[in-house]
Amino acid sequence: MFIIDYTSDLDFEQKSQRPAAQIADIEPIVRDVLKQVKDGGDEAVRNLTLKFDKACPENFLTSQQEFDEAEKQVSQELKDAIAVAKANIEKFHASQLNHQIKKIETSEGIFCWQKQVAIEKVGIYIPGGSAPLFSTVLMLGIPAVLAGCKEIVLCSPPRTGGSINPVVLYCAKLLGINKVYKIGGAQAVAAMAYGTQTVPKVSKIFGPGNRFVTVAKQLVNSSETAIDMPAGPSELAVVADSDTNPVFAAADLLSQCEHGADSQVGLFCTSKEKAMQIIAEAEKQLEKLPRKEIAEKSFANSFAVVAPTLEKLMHLSNIWAPEHLIIATNDAEVVAEQVVNAGSVFIGSYACESAGDYASGTNHTLPTNGAAKAYSGLNMDSFMKKITFQTISQQGIYKIGRAIENMAAAELLDAHKNAVTVRMGK
Repeated sequence: MFIIDYTSDLDFEQKSQRPAAQIADIEPIVRDVLKQVKDGGDEAVRNLTLKFDKACPENFLTSQQEFDEAEKQVSQELKDAIAVAKANIEKFHASQLNHQIKKIETSEGIFCWQKQVAIEKVGIYIPGGSAPLFSTVLMLGIPAVLAGCKEIVLCSPPRTGGSINPVVLYCAKLLGINKVYKIGGAQAVAAMAYGTQTVPKVSKIFGPGNRFVTVAKQLVNSSETAIDMPAGPSELAVVADSDTNPVFAAADLLSQCEHGADSQVGLFCTSKEKAMQIIAEAEKQLEKLPRKEIAEKSFANSFAVVAPTLEKLMHLSNIWAPEHLIIATNDAEVVAEQVVNAGSVFIGSYACESAGDYASGTNHTLPTNGAAKAYSGLNMDSFMKKITFQTISQQGIYKIGRAIENMAAAELLDAHKNAVTVRMGK
C-alpha cells in the first residue's frame, strides 16, 4: 500500500485512480457470445458452457431432486446463519415498501398520482468461481420476492460435474426461486436478455460477475434490457484517527482485498504514524490469509492518504466515492453526517463491512468505481417502477388549456395544440 501526503484535490484524484479496467480486448469476444446466443438459443448456450466452463449439464434447469440433494449438503450451522441473515435482510427491505397512493390536485379539476408496480420479469446472476457468492442470492432474491416480481430467473455457472454450488441452490429454494439455470458468464446474461427455448427473457438483470459478465450487462443494457447498476471490482475506504483500533482497521481493509486482485482499498488517516501502524498490522494479518496471493496484489494497488483533519479526509472520501465506507473515528456518527458520496456507510468501531455483506440487513450490491456519486445501492426501488396517472375534468382542461395551446404553438407542434383545442371548443 502506498501513502499519499495530501497536497491538493487534483493530486489526490490522480494518485488514487482505480486500476483501469481492460475491456477492449474482451468486448469483441462478448459481442460474439451475445450474438451466438441470440441466434442459436439453447444450442449456443450449451456449446459456450462446454467451452468456457468445461461442463455440459444434461438440463440447464435445476430439478426438484437437485434442490433436495443440495439442501442435504448444507450443514445445519450454516442454515441457521442464513436464517439470521434472511430475517434481517427481509426486515430492512420490507421497511422500504410504500404502497400508499397520494393523489395531488395540481390545479382545480386535475388530479395526479403515482403507483408503485413491480418489474414483472427479473434475472439474477450469481457468480461461481473460487468464491460462490450464495449471500448474493439473499441480497437480490429477497427484495425481488418482496417487490412481487412475477418471474424470477437465476443463473449461476455449473461446476465441472454440471451442478451448481449447493448453498446457492439452498438459498434459492429457501426464497421460493425455482427457475435456477446452470449457466454462467456472458452466455447467461445473453440467455436472460434475449430468451432461449429454455430460459425466459427478462426485463432487468441484477448481480455481480467477472469482466465478461460486466461487459455483457453493459452491452445488453444499450439495447433492450435494463441492469442494476455499473459494476466493477470491489472497494472499501476506512477513515481513521488517533482513536481507531489498528487491528480492526487492518482486518477491514483485507476483507475487501481478498475479493480479487483488482479490488482496491483506501485508508484515510489523520497522521502518517497511524497509517503506518495500520499498514504494518495489515501486512501481519495478510500472512495468515488462505487467499493471501489475491489479497496481496490488491493491497499493493491500494493507497493511504494522510490529511490533518477529519473534515479534509471526508472531503477526499467524497471525491473518491467508495463502494463501502467505514468511519472508525471518535464521534463517528457526527463525522458520518459529512458523507455525500458512498454506496454503504459503516459507523463506529464495531460496524465492520462484513456485517453488511452478510447479515446486518442492508444490501451488499453497491455502486463501484466512483458511481456512488450518482447511483444508489440496490434497494426495493431497484425492483419497482413508478407509473404516473392523471384525471382531468372538463373544468380542469379549461383551466390549463390556453397554457397548453400557447406552449404547443411555440414548439410548432400543431397536433398537440389541436388535441386541446378540440376539447376547448366542445
